Amino acid sequence: MGRPHQPPIGLAVARVARTLTRAFEDALAAAGGSQSAWLVLLQLKINPGATQRELADALELREATMTHHLSGMERDGLITRRRDPNNRRVHQIELTDAGEQAFHRLRKAAGEFDERLRTGIAPERLAELGDTLALLAANVQHGANH
Repeated sequence: MGRPHQPPIGLAVARVARTLTRAFEDALAAAGGSQSAWLVLLQLKINPGATQRELADALELREATMTHHLSGMERDGLITRRRDPNNRRVHQIELTDAGEQAFHRLRKAAGEFDERLRTGIAPERLAELGDTLALLAANVQHGANH
């Protein structure tokens, strides 16, 4: 069952994830954004003119949650929503100039945060960490029992 002096691996990973998430949110807030705004802006750069449903699917969010995020971003002038002329029930989302500027600010903050995380850790160890995290996720998703 592993080494008894160590906490269960899931608990350790969850604690670190909470710490990193809070620190990342703080870094993005200092740049005038949030993690949810950053993820939406990034997705719109990858898939310009995406629909609300496409964004929700890409970010693994319920559509109601996506609507909430987009409403705030629209209020802040970062995005526009317009009806698809071919299907009036579908909203296409586009970045405004302010959204484009926010994307670049948040990309810089995200990059600096990532560099901070990697400080003093050899690339091989980071690669091994990535592989280990992927195995942990696979074990949970596939019900693997080792």
